[in-house]
Amino acid sequence: MTRRASRPAIIASIVGKDFREFSRDGLYIFLSILGLVFFAATYYLVPDSVDETLAIGVHQSDMDEVFDQFESGSDGLELVQYASAEELAAAVTDGDEVMVGIAFPDRFVDSAAAGEQPTVTVYTDAAVPPEISGAVTSMVREIAYALTGDGLPVTEPAEESIVLGTDRAGDQASLRDLMLPMLVFFVLMIETFALSSLIASEILNRTVTAVLVTPARVSDFLTAKTIYGTILTGGQGVLLLAVLQAFTLANVGILLATVLLGAVLFTGIGMITGAAGKDFFSTLFYNMLFVLPLMIPAFSVLFPGTAAAWVQAMPSYPIIDTLNEAISYGAGWSDVAGSLVVALAWAVAVYVVGLLVLRRKVRTL
Repeated sequence: MTRRASRPAIIASIVGKDFREFSRDGLYIFLSILGLVFFAATYYLVPDSVDETLAIGVHQSDMDEVFDQFESGSDGLELVQYASAEELAAAVTDGDEVMVGIAFPDRFVDSAAAGEQPTVTVYTDAAVPPEISGAVTSMVREIAYALTGDGLPVTEPAEESIVLGTDRAGDQASLRDLMLPMLVFFVLMIETFALSSLIASEILNRTVTAVLVTPARVSDFLTAKTIYGTILTGGQGVLLLAVLQAFTLANVGILLATVLLGAVLFTGIGMITGAAGKDFFSTLFYNMLFVLPLMIPAFSVLFPGTAAAWVQAMPSYPIIDTLNEAISYGAGWSDVAGSLVVALAWAVAVYVVGLLVLRRKVRTL
């Protein structure tokens, strides 16, 4: 008497078949290995430190005491003195030591005290953001008011009204740390192509029909694809985090949960694009159609600050945000709970849609 196979055994058999097919696909094996090597190399090539000190070149002849007082009361500001305006201009042009410079004319203190309006030249490199050059110009104006004994013609607001969002002064993450969440996201994204390609190939070649002729049911097929897609995408993300030594005792649980949610999200996308695609190029097109917009929040972590509302509304944003907070700033469960809930809601919604689309496609074969 033949023993009937159990549902878990059937599902495991389909998952095993999927991984065997993946191991025989030289293109995606190559892309997976290349992606891990490239992302790891990129991570270690970018700077791992942050310099929060702004160096400003100065040429002056009678203001040593003024600048000593100004520098001692200004955190994160370094003043580099130059003997002449020509040397200062050359240093700013070179850009190695300073990128902003201020050239005060001779007898500036006496002229300002006498009520005259001496000309101060501000040199800035072309790469300096406008807000930096504007701040230096304001500093010159502040020095002039201080020398004449007059107060500034404005009332400075309280400090708490200046900083919006989380104040990262003195606690900025390096570019290396900021890039890691983006790299993990890209790994999850790349493996989506392998999942969708497998599904499209099985539909095109009627492999699905052959599988369903066996005791396997449609639910077994869908469950197997879910397990395969989650392990494939999530496993690559976990491997990258391990290779880059991102896990700590404090964040290991958060990172694993976030990668799992990201894997489920991209598994749902892979189901949708795999069911819609009819060949390699159409599957690739549908993948890019879904994935490219989801890449936008990944780049937002490189520019600290509050992301636009439409960026925060995208399904990938809570995943990127959680990875960034846990890796770059050491956030705990209470800090990322809200993002994890939103990520869970998006992952479930996209996965359910993908499941329904693939199920309908399989039943029409």
